[in-house]
Amino acid sequence: MLSVKILGSGCANCKKLEAVARDAAARLGIEAEFVKVTDVGQMLAYDFLSTPALVINEKVVCSGKIPSASDVQGWMSAVR
Repeated sequence: MLSVKILGSGCANCKKLEAVARDAAARLGIEAEFVKVTDVGQMLAYDFLSTPALVINEKVVCSGKIPSASDVQGWMSAVR
C-alpha cells in the first residue's frame, strides 16, 4: 500500500492536490493511505520549498503547484 501525504495548511490548493492524488490512485487501481499533514513541525521533516507538497512513500515528488493526474500516476507507478 502506498503512503501519500499532502503537506500544507489545508487551503483550497491542498484540497485540490489531494483530489488529484486520490483520482490518480483510483485510476491505477492502487490502494493508498492518504494523510493530510498540517502541523508545521511535522512538515519540517521533509525537504520542500513551498506548499502544497505531495509526498509518496516518504519521498517529496512535488511542491508549490498542482500537478496533473498523469504526473501523479507516473510517480505512483514508479514507487510501488
